Amino acid sequence: MNILKYLLIFIPISFVGEFMHFPPTLMFILAALSIIPLAGLMGEATEEISFYTGPKIGGFLNATFGNATELIISFFALKAGLFDVVKSSIAGSVIGNILLVLGASMLFGGIKHKNQTFNKKVVEISSSMLLFAVIGLCIPAVFTHTIDPSLLNTKYEGLSVVVAIIMFTIYILSLVFSFFTHKDIYSINHSDDEGSAKWTLKKSIIVLALATIFIAIESEFLVSGIDSLTKTLGLSEFFVGIILIPIIGNAAEHSTAIVMAMKDKMDVSVEIAIGSSLQIILFVAPVLIFLSLLFTPMSIVFNPFELVSLIFAVLIVNKVASDGESNWLEGVQLLSVYFIIAAGFFIL
Repeated sequence: MNILKYLLIFIPISFVGEFMHFPPTLMFILAALSIIPLAGLMGEATEEISFYTGPKIGGFLNATFGNATELIISFFALKAGLFDVVKSSIAGSVIGNILLVLGASMLFGGIKHKNQTFNKKVVEISSSMLLFAVIGLCIPAVFTHTIDPSLLNTKYEGLSVVVAIIMFTIYILSLVFSFFTHKDIYSINHSDDEGSAKWTLKKSIIVLALATIFIAIESEFLVSGIDSLTKTLGLSEFFVGIILIPIIGNAAEHSTAIVMAMKDKMDVSVEIAIGSSLQIILFVAPVLIFLSLLFTPMSIVFNPFELVSLIFAVLIVNKVASDGESNWLEGVQLLSVYFIIAAGFFIL
């Protein structure tokens, strides 16, 4: 985090750039460099708050605010009508978390510790939830290929909302499952290296609030530069959404997962990767669907390549993590799949 803090200098630079009307592509870069440390500060603030609320609530806050950056960026993209960017960022966040983040964690953790273990029961539950979530995303796409296109105007918007409501309901029920009825499954031994709060609760809340406000401002700068970036560099909106935005929004969270794996705390790394992916599909995606009703309703239909990528990503993670153990070769496998998918979206 100390290295990321040096990037905070780009916040005032981006404000100067906005007033001096810097080129949109440059504003995208400045905003991206500003959001990365802000997301790190947000994560640090929620971690500090967890010392006062307890590890269970703290973990939930970490996951929620860890995805807040992408939710804010997606909201402004939604407002600007960049639906392809919004939907691809949802898919990209899931793919990035379960392939790039978990893969890098297994690789670097495995190099240092050879074989690592994690809670097999939690992974089984999370993996089945991920599979359900991806099925939920597939159904609307299949629907569009099997129904008369002339009927879509009257029926399809309702289907998107229904799917979003079901996913959001499952998300609420999953919280009840993990926090109340089956909380013993999720208990992890935190006997060592717990540390103590470095900030007061008041300072943590203030930092969290300020980081959120500045991320919202920088997100507007970022989104305003997407169109120019795609034209200037010849990138597709799919690549920006699938690869760039998830990396920008989750850079700090990604580094935390890798550090935890190198400390032989794979349970934490797995929770960051898979738990964050679940929250993206079951919480962030439905919220964006609901918010789109305030502007132009957004469909929940993903293109075939996004869906295939999601399905294969979930399947390989299910296979790799099913035994509750990991090593560096399994990390390489996950990373390889991620880079193949990234190359595909790059040439779109």
